[in-house]
Amino acid sequence: MKIVSVVGARPQFIKAAVVSYKLRDSHQEVLVHTGQHYDAALSDVFFRELDLPRPHHHLGVGSGTHGRQTGLMLERLEEVLLREQPDRVLVYGDTNSTLAGALAAAKLGIPLAHVEAGLRSYNRAMPEEVNRVLADHCSDLLLCPTATAVENLAREGIGEGVHLVGDVMYDSLLAHLPRARERWRIMEQRRLASEGYVLATVHRSANTDDPHRLQAILLALGELGEPVIFPMHPRARLAMMSGDLEAAPAVRIQEPVGYLDMLALEEHARVIVTDSGGVQKEAYLLGVPCVTLREETEWPETLVGGWNVLAGAEPERIVAAARRPRPQGSPPPAFGDGHAAEKIVKVLEDDPSHGRGLA
Repeated sequence: MKIVSVVGARPQFIKAAVVSYKLRDSHQEVLVHTGQHYDAALSDVFFRELDLPRPHHHLGVGSGTHGRQTGLMLERLEEVLLREQPDRVLVYGDTNSTLAGALAAAKLGIPLAHVEAGLRSYNRAMPEEVNRVLADHCSDLLLCPTATAVENLAREGIGEGVHLVGDVMYDSLLAHLPRARERWRIMEQRRLASEGYVLATVHRSANTDDPHRLQAILLALGELGEPVIFPMHPRARLAMMSGDLEAAPAVRIQEPVGYLDMLALEEHARVIVTDSGGVQKEAYLLGVPCVTLREETEWPETLVGGWNVLAGAEPERIVAAARRPRPQGSPPPAFGDGHAAEKIVKVLEDDPSHGRGLA
């Protein structure tokens, strides 16, 4: 079986690495990097740390408006698919790379599988929500991480080709946590104390493109009265510069970090403040309280037991959520058994359409 896997952003590299490892045991995979994340700190480091094979095709699309970026990807992906003649296309998550891969496959009549299918925030103002809905409705194999995702698809009339496989990011976390803990020993030498800091990430356009929201978030972080480690996404850094925004001295802004360093920082944070879906989930899996800088989440499982709290961009809500007592016990299992990649490959192998290709 020949599969073209489309990736382009940090979370997709993490997800694709574990699936690719299992897939290449018995099948041919052609990895396509759209270039959506082209910064070395958001791209190259993940290929090195995750032992992800170098892409066969790098489309070099780069940044731009949603329409321009998606259009360029679609054009270049079509050329790759016509050249490679795959049996199936595999897409991940909810980025513009996901949408472009889904549309390119659908237009050419190539069977499409979507990893992380069925997620819904029910906020159509989010570009990611539009991407994931359209990708799901283009797919003939929908590989769901949670029971909630399966239920979401059923409400939209999608029942055929739906498989509950678990979350591949849980696979990745289990596989790489020992190496991340080695990184923590290095961080301790830099005088970072376990549970002695808040970890913050901000990257979604709703928060970075609105200077009032971004300033409110920075204000809240400064009011916490404790050290805040803030690996800053290039989008947030540009927004701060263009808006002439400043952070309090306790907010330690630094360059983006690799996957292993991020896991180490997450595991030892007292609380995580983020607008990232993946970081919400990693916080939950690691048993670290989380504050989400949004009014909704596509991962409602993380809200169970108060492990994750939605706080929007209001300083008072953010501070109150970050100071809340730590939930008792451990988060209940919600994301599978750590063998999602194996189940995904089994579904791909068992599906009768996998040999149809560009018939």
